[in-house]
Amino acid sequence: MTAVQHITQYSRILANQATAFIMKIYFGSFLLILLLPTLAYATTAASIPSVSTISRLAIAAVEEKIEAPAKARINITPQSLDTRVNLPNCYLPITAEIASDRAIRRNNTVKISCNSPDLSYPWQMFVSVRVDILYPVVVAKSTMGPGDLLSRGDIELEYIEQTTLRGHQFEEISEVVGARLKRRVAPGQPIFANQLCIVCKGDSVSIYARSENFEIKTVGEALHDANVGDKVRIKNSHSHKNLDARVTGVGQVEVRM
Repeated sequence: MTAVQHITQYSRILANQATAFIMKIYFGSFLLILLLPTLAYATTAASIPSVSTISRLAIAAVEEKIEAPAKARINITPQSLDTRVNLPNCYLPITAEIASDRAIRRNNTVKISCNSPDLSYPWQMFVSVRVDILYPVVVAKSTMGPGDLLSRGDIELEYIEQTTLRGHQFEEISEVVGARLKRRVAPGQPIFANQLCIVCKGDSVSIYARSENFEIKTVGEALHDANVGDKVRIKNSHSHKNLDARVTGVGQVEVRM
């Protein structure tokens, strides 16, 4: 065998050894990737979650997705879980997510899940969560009837669940003070726009005529009932002419020049 043949054979041996070494590294890395989840769980102690933990996770999942006006109050109530229920050991993290993609409603379902050393598949349970959104609403403090004028002592603010509200209600006491009732209102009952008139037929009203440069004030008489924002027919007490105006508050209307 010549020297060249010796060198060639030696080079092949080195190449085969290098290839074998690279393959060992490759398979070792592949095996490590497969074992990483198992190693991660092995370094984390599994524990049985408490019923209170499950409830807190369900509430947090709803809070993350819910949308409501700043003035509203939100009450989130998960279902009462039986403390005798058998929960498995869970590796952290325990996940909680809304079980559907729809917006938060009054009744919702939250899926709680985790990986467990006790099971060959991910454990999960479903928790029902009720959401009450309450709005500040002007309500009567006592029984009042048609023709009664509303004063601050007659009304108060209460937070009412949105599903019980029907119609246009008021969220500021100042919006209805001085208004006249057209229907009977029971104690604690919300006062709606169709139950009163901010300007009532026959009322004396202040008429403001405004432009960008000046403002004129006069008085008149309302010819029919109206609420804030409504158009109303007014009779000018000085000129005795009828004109159209817009109600801006209790006893006040505005005419644009």
